[in-house]
Amino acid sequence: MSTFKPQVANFEARVRKSFDRQPMMHTIGASLARIEPGEVEMGMPIAVQFCQQHGFVHAGIVTTLADTACGYAAFSLMPASAGVLTTEFKVNLLAPAAGERLIAVGRVVKPGRTLTVTQGEVHAESEGKRKLVAIITATLMAVEGRDDVKD
Repeated sequence: MSTFKPQVANFEARVRKSFDRQPMMHTIGASLARIEPGEVEMGMPIAVQFCQQHGFVHAGIVTTLADTACGYAAFSLMPASAGVLTTEFKVNLLAPAAGERLIAVGRVVKPGRTLTVTQGEVHAESEGKRKLVAIITATLMAVEGRDDVKD
């Protein structure tokens, strides 16, 4: 359970609305599973079109999921006037990603007014069992005046 306090009361709806505006997330079939202040869990079914030549999920897809989970974990703590952008990340690919689903969890380590530091994990799920396949450390920037949920 998160110990962080969101700056907006409707942080969960705000995260969902922003997520729904991402064509990339629709393309890969990703969905949000859980949203708490400073922590987001999301997943996607593994499909052949996202695999590389050996049948494993491409590192770009694994990284996309990890970055997005961390981004929304940070966004959940930002003020209503701010959008979110990744400024840098480091990913360690620990094992080939194969199975039925990928599950990514992003967590805020240190929130800030401008920069927020996060960490995350990506697991490959098969027959109800999860295997850690990647870890990420990411820094996200609050971008004032850019409304991520504006219609």
